[in-house]
Amino acid sequence: MKSKIFLYLFVFAALIALYQFVSASNLQKALNSDIEGLEKQVTTLKDSVQQSQLKILDIQYFSLENNDDALAYYDHLNLENPVRYIEDKLLETNEQKGNNPLVPYDGMESDFKINKIKVLNHKWLLADFSDGKYWGDLVIKYELKDDLSVDFTLLDHLLYARSN
Repeated sequence: MKSKIFLYLFVFAALIALYQFVSASNLQKALNSDIEGLEKQVTTLKDSVQQSQLKILDIQYFSLENNDDALAYYDHLNLENPVRYIEDKLLETNEQKGNNPLVPYDGMESDFKINKIKVLNHKWLLADFSDGKYWGDLVIKYELKDDLSVDFTLLDHLLYARSN
């Protein structure tokens, strides 16, 4: 009787060990499959990040912040951030009552005001204007003088047609 109990315990322990072995093997296969999928996803995401970085570099190409030759024109002024200074001076033109004086259109819904600004180099900038419903773009020539005043001259403009 004692030997039969040991035999049953041995068989039972062998079955448990076999179950554990098969279960661990299946778990390992599933984990390896997950790892391979995640590695493929990481590769795809790295490629996506690299493409995004290249697009950002293309977008930043025409930017005063990334143009050392253009920034050299402002070295003697000791401005911490010339781009921000120029943008602030342009936005100050919005403070006048009525339309912004650089926008050659009369606002239809309200007054046209400049919203976004992209300083291209030491002479030109692009600006977006809107009255809340209608919008357009401006090409502006500017001159930052030694006394830190800024003169703005409108070079070209367009007002987008409103589509319903």
